[in-house]
Amino acid sequence: MSDTTHPFDLLLQLAAHCRRQAAGLPAQQVVAETWSGIGFRLAGQPMVAAMGEISEILHEPRYTALPRVKSWVRGVANVRGRLLPIIDLSHFLGTPSSTPRKQRRVLVLDRDELFVGLLVDELFGMQHFPVSSFTTAVPALAQALRPFVVGAYTGEQVSLIFNFRALARDQAFLDVAI
Repeated sequence: MSDTTHPFDLLLQLAAHCRRQAAGLPAQQVVAETWSGIGFRLAGQPMVAAMGEISEILHEPRYTALPRVKSWVRGVANVRGRLLPIIDLSHFLGTPSSTPRKQRRVLVLDRDELFVGLLVDELFGMQHFPVSSFTTAVPALAQALRPFVVGAYTGEQVSLIFNFRALARDQAFLDVAI
């Protein structure tokens, strides 16, 4: 064989040279798993709901009052050709809101047989929490709110997790007639 280097040996030398010259990779930070939801204020409490439970968020629409319904039923609104019942959720829970109308929002639930707009005090938008900050130990709550809170995420503040499915199964919520 001649004194020339075999092409494969040249490739090995080039690879070794590249490894020696390459900068190290940055240290990978630990990625924490997060839970995302829609944040809102209800009855003075910061709340959060799972993304999949809310189908739409609206400014408080014009609505027509309905006769012979409970006081927490605001009325019915025409939203893109569908009649949307508007429920004042704070009033239903026994703590009427004093929040100005332009600050309030309607969370629309559209699942199975339930199509309803729930009026809340304020919207915080999308919220992200580390899964590790979940707790089932929640602070003292009003009795009316307790059946609908399934836990909380802690951090700068405690955000209670509101379960709209539990609300949709609640007979007091479903019974709107006087």
